[in-house]
Amino acid sequence: APAPPPAQHLFSDPAEIEALRGSLLAWYDKCKRDLPWRALAATEPDADRRAYAVWVSEIMLQQTQVATVIDYYNRWMQKWPTLQALAQASLEEVNELWAGLGYYSRGKRLQEAARKVVSELAGQMPRTAEDLQKLLPGVGRYTAGAIASISYGQATGVVDGNVIRVLCRLRCIGADSSSPAVIERLWDMANALVDRSRPGDFNQALMELGATVCVPKAPLCGECPVKQHCRARRRKLFGKPAPVPDVEDCGAGGCPLCPPAAEPWDSSLGVTNFPRKAAKKQPRAARTATCVLERRGCHGAPEYLIVQRPSSGLLAGLWEFPSLPLAQGLQEEKQREVLADHLRAWTGRPVVAGGLRFIGEVVHIFSHIHQTYVVYSLPLDGDVTLDPALSPSRWVTEKEFHASAVSTAMKKV
Repeated sequence: APAPPPAQHLFSDPAEIEALRGSLLAWYDKCKRDLPWRALAATEPDADRRAYAVWVSEIMLQQTQVATVIDYYNRWMQKWPTLQALAQASLEEVNELWAGLGYYSRGKRLQEAARKVVSELAGQMPRTAEDLQKLLPGVGRYTAGAIASISYGQATGVVDGNVIRVLCRLRCIGADSSSPAVIERLWDMANALVDRSRPGDFNQALMELGATVCVPKAPLCGECPVKQHCRARRRKLFGKPAPVPDVEDCGAGGCPLCPPAAEPWDSSLGVTNFPRKAAKKQPRAARTATCVLERRGCHGAPEYLIVQRPSSGLLAGLWEFPSLPLAQGLQEEKQREVLADHLRAWTGRPVVAGGLRFIGEVVHIFSHIHQTYVVYSLPLDGDVTLDPALSPSRWVTEKEFHASAVSTAMKKV
């Protein structure tokens, strides 16, 4: 069995826990950012409406910065102020509003869950973290904890990237913070720390601390409300203490939360020695040929053909210019040929590879794919009858294109 972590890594002193809670909440009350979802949650008397407002914000904030989310969130809540309103929306409408926010499956799952609440749960939101996670698609452990604590007052902790960083620094946890064993320990700590009378505020305070003070690089340690509880800061200030055993000596006993022996403390990094993360996997490279087919519309304005992507996989259900993946190392001449063959299905007529005009290349980085779009254009004369047996497709003006559910990558194209 793995060795249990020494007490130095954990929060076990009730007096220290109470002091940390008080300091953090006092700081949050004074310094928290004014964010629209917080304002809604603070003023909404109905718990289920409050939960919906928090839920939307938490899904949007997954892997997306606050500054980007604010505008999307305001537009979303204006269009669908209640869960019932969202349940009646179409996926196309959801994708249109979500366009540019990335990770599009989030919006799709959010709507699926809203429909489930309305159709299967009599419009009543689950009220505990356990039920939220079990019953709602797209709601994981963190999101469930955030909704339950902020909206329903359940004394349950949360662990996201910001909380991981704060806890790892507070207790000098240098083991790989993405490993399941370490994550489980961090959840134990978060549940032990959460304030029983103000769980939602405490969880938001912990996340706020990581987002604004205990940041990944150049943390503002002097402004930290809980700096007196931070072992990483103490180590930075005083170095390794004299013969009294402390957290810095845990590694000798095979401590599962200490940094590995191969990665000793780097004094130049200070508190940013923590947390340690596994090496990031490099995104794979991919190339896609895409063609902007253009025709003259009935009012003389140019129109462009867009087609809908499959309902599953990357950018599911979004619209794009006709595109197809390219094999690695394909020569330019061969690229034109395979693209011309692909376009023949859409135009219903032969497409001469030489007629494709090369425009340039567009690079777009997805979380796991370094995508290069090889862009061509092709003006078409006369009317083109679209085959209804193919994927959904339509002709749009430039204005209609930008109002459609298209990805940021296609807007670049």
